Amino acid sequence: MIDTHAHLDACAEPPDVIVTRAREAGVDRILTVATTIDGARDALELADRYDRVWAILGVHPHASGADDAERLDELRELLAHPKAVAVGETGLDFYRDYAPHDRQLDVFERELALASELGMPAVIHTRAADAETMAVLTGFDGAVVLHCFSSPRLLEPALDRGYYVSFAGNVTYKNAADLRVAATQVPADRILAETDCPYLSPVPKRGRPNEPANVVHTVAALADARGDVLDVLEARIDANAARVFGLT
Repeated sequence: MIDTHAHLDACAEPPDVIVTRAREAGVDRILTVATTIDGARDALELADRYDRVWAILGVHPHASGADDAERLDELRELLAHPKAVAVGETGLDFYRDYAPHDRQLDVFERELALASELGMPAVIHTRAADAETMAVLTGFDGAVVLHCFSSPRLLEPALDRGYYVSFAGNVTYKNAADLRVAATQVPADRILAETDCPYLSPVPKRGRPNEPANVVHTVAALADARGDVLDVLEARIDANAARVFGLT
């Protein structure tokens, strides 16, 4: 099984503990995600340290108002690493407003241009900016992963464009019936699962720090919602991740 979106550097426990516990739970592949340029270097160090850990490298919209926005040439160099598999997470977040909207849009467009130049998929964060995010993505010709999917209104245009849709632990929450309905509409060849750890712990781990081992609970909830056989869905998600991220 795979966790397609984890922040190993943000977990309270040491990576050795987190990775070992994931493997004991049957999660043998992890994609660790950077949100800053310095974080990208840390993510690559972790990917080098552990077999079957890869890195997704980008500048998060929250960091787009900082000097990371002027360091995308460094990001290009880091993305040349053999264990770097995607650009991200990038996108727009108008909910927290940690960075000016114009700076977020500029960095988002530049990161998409970088992904297009390098032929890499883009992992997208979007919050309270659905229309703006989809408008920017209109000009991107590469593979798109909508990370931590939480906007059912985006589902139809996302599927029309052939995007991958990744569900996190919030799909297990009692008040997330709309996300579970959305999960039933995603084609089998476009669905992914993630933890976004250490955030969004799924039921029955809610209230505790999240970690890659817990993706098993999210996949189980997705299988239940979709009426899928669990083993079949696990294999399908693994295959989808391998295809979009070029994993071996």
